[in-house]
Amino acid sequence: MTSTLVKETSPPTVPGPARVRRPRRRRAAVALLFVLPALLLLGALVVYPVLFSVGRSFFDASGTRFVGGDNYTEMFRDPATLKAVRNTALWVVVAPTLLTGLGLVLAVLVEKVRWATAFKLLLFMPMAVSFLAAGIIFRLAYDHDPDKGVLNAAVTGVHDAFTGTSSYPTARARDGQDGGLAEEADGSYRTGAGVAPGDTVALGLVGVLPGDLPSGARPAYGAAGREAAADELRGVVYLDFTPGGGGEQGRVDRRESGLPEMTVEAVRDGRTVATTTTAADGSFRFGSLEQGSYAVKLPASNFAPPYEGVSWLGPALVTPAIIGAYLWIWTGFAMVLIGAGLSSLPRDALEAARMDGANEWQIFRRITVPLLAPVLTVVFITLVINVMKVFDLVYIIAPGPVQEDATVLATQMWLVSFGGGNNQGLGSALGVLLLLLVVPAMVFNVRRFRRSQR
Repeated sequence: MTSTLVKETSPPTVPGPARVRRPRRRRAAVALLFVLPALLLLGALVVYPVLFSVGRSFFDASGTRFVGGDNYTEMFRDPATLKAVRNTALWVVVAPTLLTGLGLVLAVLVEKVRWATAFKLLLFMPMAVSFLAAGIIFRLAYDHDPDKGVLNAAVTGVHDAFTGTSSYPTARARDGQDGGLAEEADGSYRTGAGVAPGDTVALGLVGVLPGDLPSGARPAYGAAGREAAADELRGVVYLDFTPGGGGEQGRVDRRESGLPEMTVEAVRDGRTVATTTTAADGSFRFGSLEQGSYAVKLPASNFAPPYEGVSWLGPALVTPAIIGAYLWIWTGFAMVLIGAGLSSLPRDALEAARMDGANEWQIFRRITVPLLAPVLTVVFITLVINVMKVFDLVYIIAPGPVQEDATVLATQMWLVSFGGGNNQGLGSALGVLLLLLVVPAMVFNVRRFRRSQR
């Protein structure tokens, strides 16, 4: 007899709600334990300073008397603060726009460069330089002295190449010399007594720096003794100074040098009738002159001060100059981010446009830029947040006399609080204003990131 054993199976046991909640609570506790150090640092370095600054902004400079909103009212009455707000607005509009545009153009061009990696590395390298070092570099580059500032050295070099420069900027006529030169209102010199064809004149100058005397200059003594023909006027322009002392004032001595390359004019009845340039020994000659009385004139261009370039750190250009330094640092950052977005674009859309006959400009304007719009927006907003906090470059590059012309909200906050103002109530109000301006951009950026993750 065969017997069949039937084994009854019991239904699976369903854990109760309490058993389910215990592992979840344990995981939450472990997660909180790991996050706790970061939360403590965040609270100590961000949350507490923000709350303290908000509270401090309602007290006076000493921090003992509650003044309510007086600091915020004073903030918008202070001309320096209004200047900082205007400069910050200029930074926000100009710097992110230029950086995003430059980054986009460079990212597109780099794709067509053979050594793209080296080019990207070269442009990104300024990001490795601290703002302090970059500020010092550009402070020297913008120096007004062409011997120190590389930009003014280049500007003066180009200027002098096209317009020339004065030969003897420090030269002048000796005071009280008989029959010598008299200074005109425009800075030129001319002979006081009239001269006529057949005469020879000696025009002595002093004050010429040794470095301004050309290396090819020769002694003027021989030229002073030459006789003029009946229809010509001769003369010599010389340095009325004998090296080592001696000699006679107003007379050409044997060791006195001529002044070459100096413009000389013959003037009659207030009109220039002839122009020439002095030779290596300082001699000059006007030929085929009509008989009559003339004056010999040394134009003011011979004595004009040298062109010293552009005042990059003056009140008018200091903010654009600092923005230029900022562009040098952050262009590589914008190029790399936009280049990463560019590399992820669908190539089939670009190739299809080329097959349909679109040129590169049409592809760039109608396909590349629209597809890169999310990346460009993120780069632009990130740079907006960054420029609102700019401090180092403005504080280091702008000289003391123009610091107020270049100030932004961050530097004004520091100057009011610690840089001599010693009014931390007003400084805290400026900090709160800066925070309120940064928060909308941060919120917008966070929302963009969340939408992109979805």
